[in-house]
Amino acid sequence: MSDNNSIYISSLDMNRITALLDKMPNLASDLVQLDAELDRATVLEPNEMPPNVVTMNSTVVFKFTDSDKTMTKTLVYPSELKSSDDVSIFAPVGSALIGLSVGQQLAWPMPNKQTKTIEIVDVVYQPERCGALNR
Repeated sequence: MSDNNSIYISSLDMNRITALLDKMPNLASDLVQLDAELDRATVLEPNEMPPNVVTMNSTVVFKFTDSDKTMTKTLVYPSELKSSDDVSIFAPVGSALIGLSVGQQLAWPMPNKQTKTIEIVDVVYQPERCGALNR
């Protein structure tokens, strides 16, 4: 874990993700973890979001710390999955990415009872940084 373990989420993303979670009758363990992450997040208005934070619809370069291989994915809502370049907020990797800043690391439970540490390498695109505050 990095020294700075704060995470940030926009009020818009918080409201949308929480609404989706509230519609689910029983949360799977990985979604319970997402819910806990949201509880510890600092909520900001979209126009206050630091430019290096992963938000919904951001394109992010990340890696697992046990490998030098980087991956680039766009973080989306489940209904917006269109290609292998997208990752759902409800997938373990997607849940781990939300709210992290460039350089931060987070240990996160993965399928098969594994825990992997994800590190944010770059936020290539962030809607808030580009003025898309209501996406």
